[in-house]
Amino acid sequence: MRYPRLSHHGGHHTVTGSCHQLHLDAVTSLLIDCGLAQGKDAAAGKPSRAFDVTGIEAVVLTHVHLDHVGRLPALFAAGYRGPILCSDASAKLLPLVLEDAYKLGISADPVEVSGYLAFVQARLQPLPFDHWHTVIERPGLTCRVRLRRAGHVLGSAYVECDVLGSSSEQSARIVFSGDLGASDSAVLRPVEPPERADLLVLESTYGDRLHVARGARREALEAVIDRALADHGTVLIPAFSLGRTQELLFDLEHILHRKALRQQGQAGPSDNPLSVLDWAQLPIILDSPLAQRITQVYRELGAHWNLQARQRLQAGRAPLGFEQLISIDNHAQHRQVVNYLSSTGKPAIVIAGNGMCSGGRIVAYLKAMLGDRRHEVVFVGHQVQGTPGAAIRASAGTTGGVSVELEGQTYEVRAKVSTVPGYSAHADQDGLVEFVTGMARWPARIRLVHGERPARQALAARLREVYTKKALAVEIE
Repeated sequence: MRYPRLSHHGGHHTVTGSCHQLHLDAVTSLLIDCGLAQGKDAAAGKPSRAFDVTGIEAVVLTHVHLDHVGRLPALFAAGYRGPILCSDASAKLLPLVLEDAYKLGISADPVEVSGYLAFVQARLQPLPFDHWHTVIERPGLTCRVRLRRAGHVLGSAYVECDVLGSSSEQSARIVFSGDLGASDSAVLRPVEPPERADLLVLESTYGDRLHVARGARREALEAVIDRALADHGTVLIPAFSLGRTQELLFDLEHILHRKALRQQGQAGPSDNPLSVLDWAQLPIILDSPLAQRITQVYRELGAHWNLQARQRLQAGRAPLGFEQLISIDNHAQHRQVVNYLSSTGKPAIVIAGNGMCSGGRIVAYLKAMLGDRRHEVVFVGHQVQGTPGAAIRASAGTTGGVSVELEGQTYEVRAKVSTVPGYSAHADQDGLVEFVTGMARWPARIRLVHGERPARQALAARLREVYTKKALAVEIE
């Protein structure tokens, strides 16, 4: 058998459960991500099967979304005791994400949680971006890794693995893209492609589509909220705590800042005075303890922000902590807010987890408000098939009679349902192709993962097209 070679334990035919094993020889390997299958991927069961941890020298994490780290507890239970390599920012975020998942799925006992987090902290080995780190060095085998910014969420990285074996046939540079970010993130720096790759393991989540521009998504978000103000309803936004929430807050602060300037006499023709006034009084409610803690880490790590985002801070603005932002801490406050908004005609924006409506605090809002036409559910990202979020989004444009199951009970969807495009934290087809063509030496082998079949097929066709134009050969798996 030839080395290095790959095997996959999830995420190779699906959009969740990413877990890729790089075998360096017959007994030595690295694990790139260890993610949890979600939605229909979890129902299928295949990405969650156990695998042998013997010989895994290190786990390298691209970022800390649960579909890339959620199986770490199972890995520990199987006996893994090696290092967890990740970026500095991911090392700050991972304990928050794993603590939340542990409390929800395993135990909320403070002693158990504390012991578990201490165990995780002992494994963590933060690596700076753009520096090579030697993982294995012994006669006949050397492996080093380098993390580079992926622009997906705070701390996200793609992974370059240099493998030097006893012969040229056993030496290669393998690049794992992880999840690549959109080029126009409101917060993060853009992706810089690698110099080269002998084998590129490339995500394909949006391999069959293009995103709208950031300005267009802000306009769409503003239009939805203006409609809610007119209807005296609440805008419910199910959002992932890491990445999507912070992008939303940036855009909302931008809209509020512009409205405030226009209220001070700089109003343009597109704003009527009543709309501006209503926005100035609109509460924006962040009802997710995990999102609050992650947002605080984003604030602390402003050095990772892009230039435009840092300029907002220098101008005295607070894009992640503006005046109208209200954070809900405990469960009693959460219940009070749900009851108040569902029983009054006071408009509000609620951002709550989880992003696919399969759990978290968004579920209580949905139970209370889905049956009322005043309210609107706004989706800002991908909904995995088989989740309540996918079922609710599919009801958009219907005239009634659609119901969804939430925590074992059925609820009729009468609230308005819409999708604001452009909030994906993933690169679109153009961005994925640019990641490949931006290399000084294009990879001769590309393995497409982390995407549904239509997305993988469309991206493969596009890549073959650009390679053909350059008269270059490529093997796409």
